Amino acid sequence: MGMAAILTSCANTPRSIDQQVDALYNKMSQQERIAQLHGLYMTQFFDENDKLNEDLCKEKLSNGIGHFSQFALNVQRNPDQLRDMVAQMQAWLIKNTPNGIPALLHEEVLSGVNGMDATVYPQQIGLACSFNTELAEQKTFETAADLRQIGGFMALSPMVDVVRNPSFNRLEESYGEDSYLSAALGSAFVRGLQHDNLKEGVAACTKHFLGYGGGGDANQKELMEEILLPHETIIRTVGSHVLMPGYHAIDGTKCVANRSLLQGILRDYLKFDGIVVSDYGAIEQIDDNMDDVQRAAAALNAGNDVDFPEGKSYKNLQEAIDKGLTSQENLETAVKRVLKLKFMVGLMDENAKLYENGHIEWDTPAERETAYKLASQSVVLLKNNGVLPLKKPAKIALTGPNAGNMWAMLGDYTYQSMRFFWKSSIESDMHPRIVNLRDGMTNRLPEGSSLSYSRGCDWTEEVETVVESSGDPRVAYLVNIQNRMIDSGEEANLNEALAMAKKSDVIVAAVGENAILCGENRDRKHLRLPGKQEEFINKLAATGKPVVLVIFGGRAQVISNVVDKCAAVIQAWYPGEEGGNAIADILYGNIAPSGKLSVSYPAVEMNEPVCYNYGIADDARIAYPFGYGLSYTSFEYSNMQMDESADTKADRFNVSVDIKNTGNVDAEEIVQLYVSPLDRSMKHKPIQLQGFKRIALKAGESKTVSFKVSPQQLGYYMNNEWNIDPGRFMIKIGASSADIRAEKELNLTGSETTMPLRSAYFAE
Repeated sequence: MGMAAILTSCANTPRSIDQQVDALYNKMSQQERIAQLHGLYMTQFFDENDKLNEDLCKEKLSNGIGHFSQFALNVQRNPDQLRDMVAQMQAWLIKNTPNGIPALLHEEVLSGVNGMDATVYPQQIGLACSFNTELAEQKTFETAADLRQIGGFMALSPMVDVVRNPSFNRLEESYGEDSYLSAALGSAFVRGLQHDNLKEGVAACTKHFLGYGGGGDANQKELMEEILLPHETIIRTVGSHVLMPGYHAIDGTKCVANRSLLQGILRDYLKFDGIVVSDYGAIEQIDDNMDDVQRAAAALNAGNDVDFPEGKSYKNLQEAIDKGLTSQENLETAVKRVLKLKFMVGLMDENAKLYENGHIEWDTPAERETAYKLASQSVVLLKNNGVLPLKKPAKIALTGPNAGNMWAMLGDYTYQSMRFFWKSSIESDMHPRIVNLRDGMTNRLPEGSSLSYSRGCDWTEEVETVVESSGDPRVAYLVNIQNRMIDSGEEANLNEALAMAKKSDVIVAAVGENAILCGENRDRKHLRLPGKQEEFINKLAATGKPVVLVIFGGRAQVISNVVDKCAAVIQAWYPGEEGGNAIADILYGNIAPSGKLSVSYPAVEMNEPVCYNYGIADDARIAYPFGYGLSYTSFEYSNMQMDESADTKADRFNVSVDIKNTGNVDAEEIVQLYVSPLDRSMKHKPIQLQGFKRIALKAGESKTVSFKVSPQQLGYYMNNEWNIDPGRFMIKIGASSADIRAEKELNLTGSETTMPLRSAYFAE
């Protein structure tokens, strides 16, 4: 008899999930309950032939297990092999543990499933530059289907930290500096992943709560209005079910043990009713003066439900209860939250579908097309003196450390990057096929043109990265081998590259970072191009041939010393498996660039918070403003129409503008709506993004872009409430935060209005 049948009434009337959870909890031993609150690595239970070691299972899993951590990353296995391992494990748990409860298996899915053969989509910082919520949702819809096929029901993604420090080593995982853009794209990520039905999708986990990456230092107003916004919208408008606190501390207390954060803001204020899971090893870092028993109690008392990755602290929960450090009631609450999620995702259904039978095909043509579209829309054209698109025919010299290898395409938390960082394993660029820039430019080479290649320059000649010992405790061993660098597998011959460049019509130089120079726990000494790359660019420019600079990496690089010597500059980020084809199509003019910056691009070294909404339009430290990006055409903004006034309690007010493609190239434009207060007494940032739309326009075509904006978007946080005051605002329509093309004044009328929480977050 299946679990669902056991948990129905005698009259065969289905019980609610809460009733079923209560019934199951009451049947469980205390040891079984505690086992639900931690995970293990599944691979330890299999031999080299992927056969389950049942004796080890009896030893370590006799009371069941709540979770298995990073089950796809840890092994070099294709999806069929992964599924077969999961099938063996789940079958053993169902048949051999007291209540037959399957495990929740989770994986990272920031840029697709973190497993061999899975599609690698663009890294989030680049994806944010697409301003395309529909495509972002499609990406994670596909990802969820892949993860479910191999038995994954939960994902430790997305990262929705609002990151405003250009030097932060994990900036690449975020959507950049703006809270509205991060909230919109984060919500799209979770919608796609969860499929609006957890029995078909995958439970998403938003991280890192709250203010990791610098936002935790924000004042309360900025913290509650902006840093919280992505979590708030995902919880309240999409219905996320899992959340992860950050490694950092707020007000002196680590987030994983911070009750005012996890109970006060998360559950009391946002009404979150899902499970809270620790970042890997975070509970062990709560306080060095505590032992594991005390740390376990501190985390559980604060509202953290699950101890990842292996439950080192939560294995001591019974002792913590016996000593009176925590309560049985706290344990019960946490266990029931985990069990409820297992019911919600369908693990506990009778005849539950725990994985896909038959052959599993990852990286399908449809997924590659999504990856290509996102890559092509993520690329930002920063400078162009007319050299792009490349003239046809042309003799093209391709050079640089990121021109002929897969590392230029892969951000952190991709399977390939994580395997190298954690296991020093260089994975094949055929699982899946990673198209590098050389491949793409060869694939798309116009008739009559020629392409020559020489690497010319390495990423760096000396170690530039310091591996932090904080954060994920697994990095501690990496400190001892931090002097390693990625071997490209090819010679960097400077003289050969320069000789090739002199014979060319144009030089394409691919530069920037790689998986060792950028990522979690990897800090570089500066933001300038690594190694001797600046010197290399100067030597290329000295040939007299125009240089097209293509920059890859997870952060904006300081290029002030070389930008004037380049004819064009492209910021490509880490564009994923189809990045080479997408960038080649932009270089050759098959498509027009359309990405807009999701960060303020620094002109100087910066290791402090910066954001366009601080009012920095004329700040000399910024080379290119938030929202900036060039095209191969031009757009005319005209005929802005808007309601002149709106009541504070109104549903929406209307804004529209006409956009015309005035050039000869079909292209897409990202129309951005900003709000600025006109009354100095108003408690708002000088400028704030409150809407955007991506539109496609054929050459000469015009379209009207319309927004419906809620007065709630003009409110502010104070005294634990959301406040909307009457006053005057300037509603601005722009091509970037510093390129406002049209504006009109709005008079917000009526009475001062307060509400516990916003209910409208985005312009329609």
